[in-house]
Formats: sequence, structure tokens, C-alpha cells
Amino acid sequence: MIFSKLLGDSGEKLAAKYYEKQGYEIVARNYRTRMGEIDIIVKTDDILVFVEVKTRSENTIASPREFVTKQKQRRIIAAAKAYMSENKCEPIMRFDVVEIINRQVNCIENAFTL
Repeated sequence: MIFSKLLGDSGEKLAAKYYEKQGYEIVARNYRTRMGEIDIIVKTDDILVFVEVKTRSENTIASPREFVTKQKQRRIIAAAKAYMSENKCEPIMRFDVVEIINRQVNCIENAFTL
């Protein structure tokens, strides 16, 4: 369990650096609400991006993005709506999934929609 947490934290740091290099501003990390959790929230221009990070230490049969199930997507969307309501913002939003395998970053933009 400790290894899994450390691996996840490491992946989230890599994903945040990836977005910063792409010119995004980190708005929040590990945003939690009773609806769910969002790993990273980033912003560029008028687009707010809610990011789910999936990290694996090695290749597996299933890709990391496959672990973002419909149920997980619903929780992320609910948390995103809570964030938007709490912060009184209505920008364009997007949901990305970042896969990290052996420290290699693969960003899937618009991985799912409302």
C-alpha cells in the first residue's frame, strides 16, 4: 500500500510537470469533495482541465486508462461540478487522463465527456 501511494504521488508530480511545460497553470492538486477526487486541475486561457492520473511501474495487460471506469468518470465529473460551483466559474472544461508507465507520460486529452 505504501509503495502504491508513493508511485501515485510520483506520477502526479510528473503529470503536473508535463502540464506546466505545456504552458498550463496548476490550479489545484488532490481536490477532494464528498462527490469524489480530482488528481490535478489545470488551466490554460479559458479552459479548465480536470486530470485523472494513472501510474504503473511496468506495462500490464490493461492500459492504465482502462482503470478509469464509467463509475470513476461519474465521480470525477461530480467533483468537477462541485469545484466549478464552489469557485463560481463557468469556463470551458475538459477531462484528461494521464497514463504514466515507467515514468513515460502519455496524455489523453478529452478522455471522456459529460
